[in-house]
Amino acid sequence: MNAHRHVKLFKNGRNQAVRIPREFELPGEDAIMHRDGDRLIIEAAAPRSLLTLLAGLSPLDEEFAQIDDPRPDAVEL
Repeated sequence: MNAHRHVKLFKNGRNQAVRIPREFELPGEDAIMHRDGDRLIIEAAAPRSLLTLLAGLSPLDEEFAQIDDPRPDAVEL
């Protein structure tokens, strides 16, 4: 894969756009764009899923205090 490729800029309504070549396609439907000096950087956005967010968290390395958790009283219906 080439690290660089010349692309054309065009107008889409009032926005400037660029067609992303297949070899540079990003996964998903969202991306994050930011400027770094003269560079315009487009990165794949993380999926907006709570399960994905939770799966990426590191496990906690701490002990939790023991709590008194008695059985509830029986209830007649």
